[in-house]
Amino acid sequence: MNHLQAQRAAATSWRQRRARINTISPGIIVTPLAYDEFNANGEGYQRMIDASAARRVGTSDEIAEAAAFLLGERAKFITGTDLLIDGGVIAAIRTGEYQLG
Repeated sequence: MNHLQAQRAAATSWRQRRARINTISPGIIVTPLAYDEFNANGEGYQRMIDASAARRVGTSDEIAEAAAFLLGERAKFITGTDLLIDGGVIAAIRTGEYQLG
């Protein structure tokens, strides 16, 4: 959550430099470290994945594509926002379809 507070503050304080400040909050993304964590707590992660709208994990390529978009010309009006890329896990939490813990 601290990165979101820093991002909001930076989005306004850097406006004189015409900087766009955004953040990305990824969900479960397939990486070697993710495999280690999945092996340690696979059941918990699987329940989270099953509760999400996408019903799958994300890939590093999907995160890279989103970052490339945010850095590109087509996103030049986007600033001060957090792009949640989690396949719908947070939506499932907010609607009560999934509870942490």
